[in-house]
Amino acid sequence: MKKNMITGSKLWSIAMITSLLAACSSPATTSTTANAATSTTGTTKTVSVSEQTSVKYADLVSLDADDTNISWSEADSTAIKLNGTTATVTGSGAKAANGSVTITEAGTYVLSGELTNGQIVVNVADKGTVHLVLNGATIHDNDSAAIYIQKAGKAVITLEKGTKNTVSDGKTYVYADATTDEPDAAIFSKTDLTFNGAGQLTITGNYNEGITSKDDLKIISGNISVKAADDGIKGKDMVAIQAGTITIEAEGDGIKSTNDTDTTKGFVAIAGGTLDIQSGNDGIQAETALVTDGGTYNIVTAGGSANAPAKVEEGPFGGGGGGWGGGTPPTDMGTPPDGEPPADMPEIPNNSGTNAGANTNGAAASSSTNTTATTNTDTNADADTAATATESTSAKALKAGTDLTVNGGTYTIDSMDDSLHSNNNVTVNDGTFNIESGDDGIHADQELTINGGTITIAKSYEGLEGATITLNDGDVDVTASDDGVNAAGGETETTANTAASTDSATTATDATTTSNISVTETTGTTSTTDQTSQGTDANQQGRGPGGMGAASNNEFHINGGTLTVNAGGDGLDSNGSITMTGGTVIVNGPTDNGNGALDYDGTFEISGGYLVAAGSSGMAQGTSDASTQNTIVMTFPATQKAGTLVNVQDSEGNNILTFAPAKDYQTVVVSSPDLKKDGSYVIYSGGKSTGKSVDGLYTDGTYSGGTKVVAFQSTSNVTWVNESGVTTANTGMGGPGGGRGQGGFGGGRNRTQSGTTSDSTGTTDSAK
Repeated sequence: MKKNMITGSKLWSIAMITSLLAACSSPATTSTTANAATSTTGTTKTVSVSEQTSVKYADLVSLDADDTNISWSEADSTAIKLNGTTATVTGSGAKAANGSVTITEAGTYVLSGELTNGQIVVNVADKGTVHLVLNGATIHDNDSAAIYIQKAGKAVITLEKGTKNTVSDGKTYVYADATTDEPDAAIFSKTDLTFNGAGQLTITGNYNEGITSKDDLKIISGNISVKAADDGIKGKDMVAIQAGTITIEAEGDGIKSTNDTDTTKGFVAIAGGTLDIQSGNDGIQAETALVTDGGTYNIVTAGGSANAPAKVEEGPFGGGGGGWGGGTPPTDMGTPPDGEPPADMPEIPNNSGTNAGANTNGAAASSSTNTTATTNTDTNADADTAATATESTSAKALKAGTDLTVNGGTYTIDSMDDSLHSNNNVTVNDGTFNIESGDDGIHADQELTINGGTITIAKSYEGLEGATITLNDGDVDVTASDDGVNAAGGETETTANTAASTDSATTATDATTTSNISVTETTGTTSTTDQTSQGTDANQQGRGPGGMGAASNNEFHINGGTLTVNAGGDGLDSNGSITMTGGTVIVNGPTDNGNGALDYDGTFEISGGYLVAAGSSGMAQGTSDASTQNTIVMTFPATQKAGTLVNVQDSEGNNILTFAPAKDYQTVVVSSPDLKKDGSYVIYSGGKSTGKSVDGLYTDGTYSGGTKVVAFQSTSNVTWVNESGVTTANTGMGGPGGGRGQGGFGGGRNRTQSGTTSDSTGTTDSAK
């Protein structure tokens, strides 16, 4: 949950657990389930401002005729036949001398044969295009780049169909003087560089990088395999991949762009292709934007999630609180109901294991005093690591300095660090993801927006994290050892939010703040709703001692799609507020009483969709009284075993909920369009259902055989019940504010539900 936190059984010395019913109640009457999880909100569509405009490959990358030109003829080209340490040139524009070939004129050059220790140099004074065709060529240079493009308008390397080509360098480079530090890659270009064709190219960068361009780097097609001592493929102004099969094994970053001075450059854009990347640092790292339209990706960083350092939560005053390593939860993903840590909870490690900051790799200039020739060994590739030994490694799979946009593709990711990460915004419009992360599954420093796709985060420390999180559509399944969804971080608390915690009347009428605005479209009519009045609802919980943990401006919006969460910490966590207008959300929350299936510091307003959240009872929260859709919060007298069905039906036997939580639980929250404020309901435990179960939620079929726990009359928008009937909301110490230690005690657990009563109004069947 990445927040200041008090744990231990002392907080729970006054337990809320009551004894089980003295005897079994009569069996439940049969109930026919009628698509309990299906919900609609009429023609109303709510779109948050966090929904980013989609950026695609074509918006960033333009191709000219040279980029796609793969044709050549013997009559119109110069042939370069490589032979050991020499070469034969047939045609104009190139000369061979001292084991190297220098090209000085624009044109097409066809290379074949093997150069065992030499260099292909392009040094064209004008702005013409040099077209190199690798037609079965093997090129190796012992002490410099094998292909060095010093000067040209553009260089295009075509991989001739049906050929295998190899380019490599040595572990030691010789430079002219101590101030020179390039070239530093097996293929190095100071100008725009494009690869195309249908042949194969194997590149081994023994010294540092595999491929480097100091301007644009484009891959149009081809089968390219890179093994590098540092970065695999690096372009300064852009790396653009149209198609092809690319395999990278790099000690540093797999693919990266580096321009950090021009915000219109420094991006990585991928239209498609097949990319298999194993990297020591980031898999794909863009200095600015990262855009993927499609393709198939298999990315492993730093050996995968199993190598992630242990996570340690801070105590309430900065001390270590506890955690587990590599995002791997204990076997039961929780603690026993009495709050004591389980036997398999790891001991607190000595370091926090925080993964922060990118590792900028690159060869440094040699400091040798030799004035005629400087020898730089392969340790140069590790110079950056040595210089930044005190910094943690960035080993993210997809990483953007500004915005990360995914428009499609298939992604299999096993990352030591975040799997998808942006220092600004992340937008997922489509795609299929299978993620195992040692830290966050998807992280945005600012806005995380999911508009579609199928996202399975099978392993993570926190599943989804961002200052503002919006789920508009898609199918998202999250497993996290800490929080499943965490709306935290980002910009500091706004004036409007401060006002919300001190003067609700002023905040409600303040129309100048626009940080928390959503647009509601109803049959063509658009209106705006200011949500900065968070914290004014009578249903908002207390803030704990000293007023710590006031609600921030973080938000989590659920407008559609499906979200399934299995969390060891909080299921849905917001340092600010949560709104839900549609979709289906299933939460299997914590088993320990120091976390909750729902945890928010502002309000949780629900107006549509279907919500079920099961977890422990100690920090349980429901939705807010300001909601227009009704909610039931049921607390059982004792912890229920995983898989034990919970059934809620109305007085006529219509099914509202049939759910089998994946873990032990004591509290269940359900909100459905079928719930009425003044309805009569019965809750059953156990039994069976003939319906179809998806993530534990049953649709259709018939429920029977359960034990009646309680029958009651709903009394308000949010009705809290236990085995005795309607009761008041959960009370206790305020929960920790979410988000990397930024909050305090908040999450407000001390609240009184308006419209509820402390008198028991329900009935419980006794044994017969």
